[in-house]
Amino acid sequence: MLALGSDHAGYPLKLEIMKHLDERNIEYKDYGCFSADSCDYAVYAEKAANAVTSGECERGLLFCGTGVGISIAANKVKGIRAACCSDEFSAEATRLHNDANILCLGARVVDTAKAVKLVDLFLDTPFSGEERHSRRIAQITEIENKQ
Repeated sequence: MLALGSDHAGYPLKLEIMKHLDERNIEYKDYGCFSADSCDYAVYAEKAANAVTSGECERGLLFCGTGVGISIAANKVKGIRAACCSDEFSAEATRLHNDANILCLGARVVDTAKAVKLVDLFLDTPFSGEERHSRRIAQITEIENKQ
């Protein structure tokens, strides 16, 4: 299951991606927001990120205007590796190399067609498991655990 979240700026793109996930028969849980009324992205980033770290959801998709703010907020949750991507190479590489568990997209940066491509790459690309990448992720976790 996927955890979804957005602020008001990302809300319309989140709705489009929900339709795409429905077409692919991919289960998700929406942690908000639930309208285009102005709201704060950190609230929904935290809710979705907590669902990922608790194991309730395997991975997450977050949306805001740029994807940046919501990714910063999500990355404050221990165990989250959220990546803000706007191109195919990054969306694939963040899974292959970083084992990212949340993809963040900017509704003011990518259109729906591009977002669908990025989501599909993120969901369909496994972590490579290569030793060098696993070592680097362990180093990130070590830094996180020192805080």
